[in-house]
Amino acid sequence: MQSARSGYATRLAVVGAVTAALALTACGPENSDTTAPAATTTPTAAAPPAATAAPTSTGAPAATGAPTVTAKPTGSASAPAGKRQVVEAKTAGGLARTTGPDAVSDVAIDPGEMRDTMHLVVSNFDRPGQTSGRRILLVAVDNVPEDPAKRREHLWRGLIDYALQHGSTGTPTTAEPYPAGPLGGSLECLQLPEAATTDVICGWSDASTAGVALFPKTTPADAAGLFAKMRADVEK
Repeated sequence: MQSARSGYATRLAVVGAVTAALALTACGPENSDTTAPAATTTPTAAAPPAATAAPTSTGAPAATGAPTVTAKPTGSASAPAGKRQVVEAKTAGGLARTTGPDAVSDVAIDPGEMRDTMHLVVSNFDRPGQTSGRRILLVAVDNVPEDPAKRREHLWRGLIDYALQHGSTGTPTTAEPYPAGPLGGSLECLQLPEAATTDVICGWSDASTAGVALFPKTTPADAAGLFAKMRADVEK
């Protein structure tokens, strides 16, 4: 007959075996924690940021001293269909373009916004026999993005400031219309009165171009007639 001590030992051995078996079972995958960790989504590449459009100009800034715009070469590209372009003419209205040390060497006034499709002409011209003194200064642009009449007003303001710093005096008069010539559009002139004579500023504008010129010591009628002839050689 098995003793009580021996039976007790046997029961302990059975309990130990069962406990060990349970421990082994608990380690199996089917009895692991039933609360699965949240699935980790495979990271996806972030979409590249949307391209930022290049800023567009909101208009030419007010001129502050000498403008830094560089005159664009003329004659290197054709004007858009149905539009004219401005060119640097050797003669305009029978007047020779000034050359040598007396020629204009930079952009005398702020021409306003300039784009790749535009041309800028800045030239001065000698009257017959002129060897010294103030020359006729002409500034013209083509393919302007805004109303060409507004560009003419911008050029006018710059040329008035230039004139008052280079020998003109007085208060500008109201611009008056004059015949525009065969190229059409609008041609107007204003005066900068002086004591004995006057300086005249004329400007034209049409569908795509605008130009202005300063005529020292003349009359508005004479300046307007000469300007119309010069324009025919500068605008093509």
